[in-house]
Amino acid sequence: MATRTANVTARVEPDIKAQAEAVMAKLGIPVSTAINMFYREIILWNGLPFRPSVPVNDLKARDEMTKEEFDQRMAVGLEQAKQGMASPADKVYSKLIGELGDE
Repeated sequence: MATRTANVTARVEPDIKAQAEAVMAKLGIPVSTAINMFYREIILWNGLPFRPSVPVNDLKARDEMTKEEFDQRMAVGLEQAKQGMASPADKVYSKLIGELGDE
């Protein structure tokens, strides 16, 4: 028995489409299967399978910042270091590894 299908048409930004399809290709998942999985998750959760939200921290890579943004973030970091708010990298790393081990 043949499975009936329906078409889905959506407009997405070309770079977003390319990036998402590259990830799916690495996973070996066809785009139609990924969309079907997404729709099934919507049904399962009776809504979106994730919580839409705005990130608390506006994290940017260096090349995404203007010189002024970068300089301002560096000034904040320097002030924090002067006030003793810094931690050695090895301690931060150990803490992260410990937190990951707790999961």
